[in-house]
Amino acid sequence: MNYQESRAYIDRALKEYPSALGLDNMRELMKRLGNPQDDLKIVHVAGTNGKGSVIAFLYSVLSRAGYRVGRYISPALYSYRERMEINGSRISRESFASYLTQTADVIDSMVRDGLPHPTPFEIETAVAFLFFKNENCDLVLLEVGMGGNLDATNIISNTLLSLIVSISMDHMEFLGNTLGEIAEKKAGIIKPGCHVATVCQKQEAMDVIVHRCHKCNVPCTVADASGAQILSESCMGQTILYEGEEYQIPLAGVYQKENLVLAIKALEILDHLGFPTTVEQRKDGLKLTSWNGRFTVLCQKPLFVVDGAHNPGAADMLADSIEHYFKGKRLIFIMGVFRDKDYRSVIGKTAHYADKIITIQTPDNDRALPAKELAETVREFHKDVEPADSIDEAVHKAFVLADKQDVILAFGSLSFIGEMTEIVKECEEKHIK
Repeated sequence: MNYQESRAYIDRALKEYPSALGLDNMRELMKRLGNPQDDLKIVHVAGTNGKGSVIAFLYSVLSRAGYRVGRYISPALYSYRERMEINGSRISRESFASYLTQTADVIDSMVRDGLPHPTPFEIETAVAFLFFKNENCDLVLLEVGMGGNLDATNIISNTLLSLIVSISMDHMEFLGNTLGEIAEKKAGIIKPGCHVATVCQKQEAMDVIVHRCHKCNVPCTVADASGAQILSESCMGQTILYEGEEYQIPLAGVYQKENLVLAIKALEILDHLGFPTTVEQRKDGLKLTSWNGRFTVLCQKPLFVVDGAHNPGAADMLADSIEHYFKGKRLIFIMGVFRDKDYRSVIGKTAHYADKIITIQTPDNDRALPAKELAETVREFHKDVEPADSIDEAVHKAFVLADKQDVILAFGSLSFIGEMTEIVKECEEKHIK
């Protein structure tokens, strides 16, 4: 297969083989591929909100410290191949096609033997493991797709460090209806022989994590951000004092302080696991971190911010950031969500901050909630709401409505942010306002 054919293969799988939790099929797939994941050293990251930011911090620091670092994340914002990177370089089209062809041949043999066809995420994860092994990565930063214990990424056996970011209610139909049940699934990435670090969780979740660590007889480090102090901040970034050192990060959002502290604790643990970094390397890497779509400023007059707040926990964090950065400002919202998320809670936590709300349907996804249906729900919380027929229409409408001192805030599913970024650039270049 060439790259176009390999992408078409994934697209067909998305339609024909929906996501499913469980590791038996993934174990068989990886066994037939030679278990490349067994030759990798891995930092495994689970939790509800903050996985990508913590990985971005570690990726930037460790890459600049001279290590060959692989990163596996989802979703991608601008290019499908962002999911698999090494030291800032995405997997090439040719490599992706080659590894997918190898994986597809194995899948054909599985199906002939009467086994289920792997899901798209299982296929992508297999390709990533082949890529990272063949490129001789020193370390791989691996983001859980959903949950933890039954996620396809949890096939790994050589976990150096398990990180658990903030846990809140999300994917309840798969993970459980209480915080404890969800935490139990996410704590499934903790294995005997690894090290563990987590943020200060709500007690119900923390109890589960501590119990799992005791069961596996592994040390657990709690990254307590209460001692970190924000020295300066704006929508373009912040400077944080922690344990006597000042760290500059280009990521805004009040929640980034917690993510930063977890990343620093992770680096301290990695020091003892064969991946040392100096304080200066940490400062340089953190200062140059790139992580788009998380309270990211796209333009400044008017201020246009995009954020991936798509669940109740992320909505709480977004509300805190609105209070922190935009108090007294007139806000125009653009919202797009998936129908399987708790979008009513997201609306309830954020809608009262807006002067006007425009709803959109996230493109090319069967899970997307139609803009008109989302508008009907928003109208229960806010009277001034209207659906847009496209992302382009929503962005142009927001620019027309906004004065230079106003704020346009687009949030919900990350899946529309890549397209929206390009449209905002075009609007800014045309000097609409």
